[in-house]
Amino acid sequence: MASTGSAAPSIDLLPVDIAAYADGNTGIPYVHSFRADEDGPHLLINALTHGNEVCGAHALRFLLDHAVRPTRGTLTLSFANVAAYGRFDVSRPSMSRYVDEDLNRVWAPAVLDSRRSSVELERARALRPAIDRADFLLDIHSMQHDSDPLMLCGLADKGRQLALGLGFPAHVVADAGHDAGVRMRDYGAFADARSRKAALLVECGQHWALESKTVAIETTLRFLRHFDCVDPSFIAAHLLPVEAEAQRVIEVTGPVTISSDKFYFTKDYTGLEVVPQAGTIIGYDGDAAVRTPYDDCVLIMPSRRITPGQTAVRFGRYVA
Repeated sequence: MASTGSAAPSIDLLPVDIAAYADGNTGIPYVHSFRADEDGPHLLINALTHGNEVCGAHALRFLLDHAVRPTRGTLTLSFANVAAYGRFDVSRPSMSRYVDEDLNRVWAPAVLDSRRSSVELERARALRPAIDRADFLLDIHSMQHDSDPLMLCGLADKGRQLALGLGFPAHVVADAGHDAGVRMRDYGAFADARSRKAALLVECGQHWALESKTVAIETTLRFLRHFDCVDPSFIAAHLLPVEAEAQRVIEVTGPVTISSDKFYFTKDYTGLEVVPQAGTIIGYDGDAAVRTPYDDCVLIMPSRRITPGQTAVRFGRYVA
């Protein structure tokens, strides 16, 4: 049988201690909010939607340790799935992704308002007031594979324009999400094209690569710079000293949702591979071949989590 992924990565970026920020100042543990005297947008930067994606915790602690405050509007910093983060074990690092269920699949109002309970649902319900108050959200993530960073902007033009306004990272992915549930980035008004509210989800690179911390901090600073809400001299002093690559947009046409417990890829895909010919077999879901639907098909974030109902990979193509 072909492999479902490359060799396990090394663990170079470890969790950072965030205990000093446990109390928060909002009534929600691990959520801090700061308001300037001058009016402006409410920005929310969120980390640890998944407990094993540690680069976001480093980025938020960078801002908190430097006492970054907004010069206008409101800045909220949120550590999300701290229960899972606290379970991190270097010998089994992926096991701290969540406790009961994926926190990034529960953001449908019907799920949040349901009687169902889990560690992640209760945390989402606690975070919901902070999310509701935000005008613009940056949700910081990382990936299983050693792949170039991606900015996931959603389908609405407002998300694409915000991603291009940041100018980083180089690949912008316009996607509709997953069949398994609604992400924080797609919650409520963020996904409504009629609303001015917008959200981005950045995938900073491989979970435990040192570069993912650099990308997380760089993206965070560019997000703050875009809205001109923080002292520009602080941002200029910490931005990368090189120009970012020209951005390219990939439109996702659909996910491949796993239907059997015998899914596998034919190669060790890591993401952003361009498959030249339509109909190329890239994997099998049981006995059914998984084929690329068009020429020059881009493979987006092939997964190591081969579980029925989850996304195996997404198909996309570069657009002007």
